[in-house]
Amino acid sequence: MSSVKKIQITFDCAEPERVGRFWCAALGYVPPQPPEGFDTWDAFTESLPPEQRGSWFAASDPEGVGPRMYFQRVPEGKVVKNRLHLDIRVGTGLVGEERLAALEAEATRLVALGATRGRLLLADEENESCQNMQDVEGNEFCLD
Repeated sequence: MSSVKKIQITFDCAEPERVGRFWCAALGYVPPQPPEGFDTWDAFTESLPPEQRGSWFAASDPEGVGPRMYFQRVPEGKVVKNRLHLDIRVGTGLVGEERLAALEAEATRLVALGATRGRLLLADEENESCQNMQDVEGNEFCLD
């Protein structure tokens, strides 16, 4: 039997810090402490060659339970639907109007952070309702 491995979720993006800070606010994650020898991330960034500044950002669950998230700058833009997406579980155990209210409250909060609301998928015989969303660079995710 193999052991469970820790994972990191990596986003390719144009503006790593902008996308990373959105996900910090969405999930309650925090950026790591600045590297040893630097009081702030700005001081560290200024020490880098210009082409490396702003090339990445990281975020972690402050409780240490969830996976680390890493955001890396890539030259190409997003052109197709994600093959993998995150579900933010805000309606677990809720059904009907109570679930819809929880999805709506979280969608409203995330839109204020820069997300875009997508299609609301209503419950059917197999699935509960969920809200499709996009982050600040168009990466799809769901409120579930």
